[in-house]
Amino acid sequence: MQPVITRNPATDGEIQRYDRHDGATRRGIMAAARAAQADFGRLSASDRAPLLAQLGRLLLRDKEKLARLATAEMGKPIVQARKEVEKSAAACDYYAENAARFLADEPVGKGKYVAFRPLGTILIVMPWNFPYWQVIRCAAPALAAGNAVLLKHSDNTTGCSLEIERLIHEAGVETALFRSLITDHDSLKEVIADESVRAVSLTGSERAGAAVAELAGKHLKKTVLELGGSDAYLIFDDADVEKAAQICVDARYVNSGQSCVAAKRFIATPKVFESFREAFVAKARLKRVGDPTLEATDCGPMARSDLRDGVAKQVQSSLSRGAKALVGGTTPGGPGSFYPVTVLDGVEPGMAAFDEETFGPVAALVRAKDEGDAISLANRSRYGLGGAIFSRDVAKAEKWAREELEVGFSAVNAAVVSDAKLPFGGVKLSGYGRELGPFGLREFVNVKAVTIS
Repeated sequence: MQPVITRNPATDGEIQRYDRHDGATRRGIMAAARAAQADFGRLSASDRAPLLAQLGRLLLRDKEKLARLATAEMGKPIVQARKEVEKSAAACDYYAENAARFLADEPVGKGKYVAFRPLGTILIVMPWNFPYWQVIRCAAPALAAGNAVLLKHSDNTTGCSLEIERLIHEAGVETALFRSLITDHDSLKEVIADESVRAVSLTGSERAGAAVAELAGKHLKKTVLELGGSDAYLIFDDADVEKAAQICVDARYVNSGQSCVAAKRFIATPKVFESFREAFVAKARLKRVGDPTLEATDCGPMARSDLRDGVAKQVQSSLSRGAKALVGGTTPGGPGSFYPVTVLDGVEPGMAAFDEETFGPVAALVRAKDEGDAISLANRSRYGLGGAIFSRDVAKAEKWAREELEVGFSAVNAAVVSDAKLPFGGVKLSGYGRELGPFGLREFVNVKAVTIS
């Protein structure tokens, strides 16, 4: 069995090698989780809360170590890596403080109530782009509800996966209740089929989501899927163009553009299109691409060379169909998986930059005929994760954002950013189910009706 090899995407150098778990080891981990969860699930949510609070403290204690590991394994700029750890700690605190209230029995009449009980063992399959936040936002509520958790992280962030496991155990969670599975995706068929695994949560690509949903459906296991996005940010004629451009640029190039919910398509109406384009390009040129360990770096390398090559192919395809590169658009030479900050103008439906998810530092500028056309273009996507509208008429923008954007998360005059207090997820091919907030906590519980005569 081939080992997992992690590599630094900024230098192409090898970081570490890890042996994969064989079948007997996986089965032992699953059996132990099932046995340990029975007692853990009988604890009250208030009894489990201190474990999450302690985990939050430990994340902050080891923030620098964790941030530097993420930067080494997937190229996240160090300042953003620290913020990710801080955000993960805040989510632990949120569930430590609120899980008991969210899981409290709900009376519905005399002798009738609804109880929220743990399901058992939850398999979470997580991506590399936010190696701590993606895990914590799923694992924290699952543990708060009394479930055991098995984590299959991306191979290239195996070190981050094991660090999370270490800290969860140090926080006081029994070893068997949270384990990292170092295994390949083919072996997940056995894990999902195992009787002890009751549900699966996956954040990843549309293709991965479809594969996991098919496997889980075969065995009648619940799934929560947070998949791709091609988020549209709409700039109306009455928008504050400078403010909108700054928010849009920051929202596109955060995490070097490698975020499901990053802004990707920027659709402006005629009156402001030229001024928005000028402001966007000027601000995009200020983004510094380079060594992710430096404090001043805004964009590091992409996480792997194959991902960089895929984005480059999408850009070239769009250019061949008539788009124009105002900034960037060519793959640099030298070591590392770097791709430049890129701005494409003249993007239309039928181009890869419009139709597909561009998971890298590529912005697509789109001209709309009017506000209604902007909404239509925004919704002309197979994805529906997030979206934003910029307008000085807040009431109008809110109405459009609430009622017309076909997304799971909309914003007005602001970027779409996941928040522990709010449900997070999408519609259409962006997946189903929700993470975070009380809704995320209740995704992996048995909503049990109880009557007493």
